[in-house]
Amino acid sequence: MQTLPNSLPAQVTFKGSPEGLRLILPVELPWDEIVLQLQHRLNAGERLWQGGASVVLEVGDRLLDGQQLTALDEALAGQQLHLMRVRTGRRQTAVAAAVAGFSVDQPEKKAPQEGEKSPEVVQVEPLYVQTTLRSGMCLAHPGTIVVVGDVNPGAELIADGDILVWGTLRGMAHAGARGNTRALIFALRLRPTQLRIAERVARAPDEVPAQPQPEVAFIQDNTIHIAVTTEFARRRN
Repeated sequence: MQTLPNSLPAQVTFKGSPEGLRLILPVELPWDEIVLQLQHRLNAGERLWQGGASVVLEVGDRLLDGQQLTALDEALAGQQLHLMRVRTGRRQTAVAAAVAGFSVDQPEKKAPQEGEKSPEVVQVEPLYVQTTLRSGMCLAHPGTIVVVGDVNPGAELIADGDILVWGTLRGMAHAGARGNTRALIFALRLRPTQLRIAERVARAPDEVPAQPQPEVAFIQDNTIHIAVTTEFARRRN
């Protein structure tokens, strides 16, 4: 059985935090060494956790696919640890994590310097995910989020830009999370538990249309309004 030399500093690290146990993977290490170091840390007896603890995986700009994320999840599960959230700067990793059923955080855009564009102008590429978000999942992205699938009750979408759901939105959606009052929330069926745009909060009307139509939520006169997309387009023209 291969073991880590005592002289080699462990670069795969666990750190405690209020949100759970943080597992930090260095970007520069090869995948095989990541696996080796993780096994060493899990079996070394340096227990910073109790069984059943939640884990936030922090990978920076490291690219991970679904199989690698599953391998990490299984290794953690062997020690009764639960991988709940992936924090990544790579869109490909974010998509793989969401499809695998994990919550996703992406770093917020840095505050603009003097002479740069307004913070309401989101310049980050959209996060495109083709999956159904289950209860307990959360996607947070510093640009626009596009979900092809349903967002179930208990799931959350948080975007600095717009939110587009090509399915039924039954969870919570927060667009313009950093104050962009021009952000929009679109869904083929809009049945959310809560809608937020910038600092405004609303929920879907109690009355359900007899014939569902695509709808969009937007801010007008400091209030969130919901309109059928065709009506919204006429208002903007």
